[in-house]
Amino acid sequence: MSKRVALAAALVAALGACTEKRPESTAPQISEKVFNLGPASIKVKSGLVGGELTNMRVTERVEQASGRVDYGPKLSGRLVLKNLSADQSVLLDGGKLVFVDAGAKPIALAPEATPPAIRLGDSYSTTATRLDPGQELSRDIDVDFPGEALKPGKLHEIRLQLKYTAAPFKRDALDFPVSLAAKAG
Repeated sequence: MSKRVALAAALVAALGACTEKRPESTAPQISEKVFNLGPASIKVKSGLVGGELTNMRVTERVEQASGRVDYGPKLSGRLVLKNLSADQSVLLDGGKLVFVDAGAKPIALAPEATPPAIRLGDSYSTTATRLDPGQELSRDIDVDFPGEALKPGKLHEIRLQLKYTAAPFKRDALDFPVSLAAKAG
């Protein structure tokens, strides 16, 4: 009988161990790493268009425990473009950012990254926008950034390759010299 009691006690203990509450698995903690780019503001001028890129920063989401990148790096900032001409309109037809290393070579994006194109149109369906003399255009940018460029000393510059067409902004009048014809007959 004592063997049966000992066996029952062992069975109860084993069943109790199977139903023991284990700590719930927690979701991995994700943190954002923010890399500020310097200088804080860059002004450039090329032909009829001038620009400024401000508030540039790169954000990457990383799993704290393992250091695994959860969401690849993204560059965000504010782009302001201005028509510097006194008498010509400019049709801006978008552009793209190119990340360049110290050897003047482009730094490739990850294969799954989206090319860093910048849409300048006023709506989703339009790509181009017109800037009249002295007019400005502001756009927030948020594009994929090459992870390789986060390594110390790797990123040397960011180039904005802007497509635009200059159009004369000139008003003119056409004069047709006429005279009243003599009345026939």
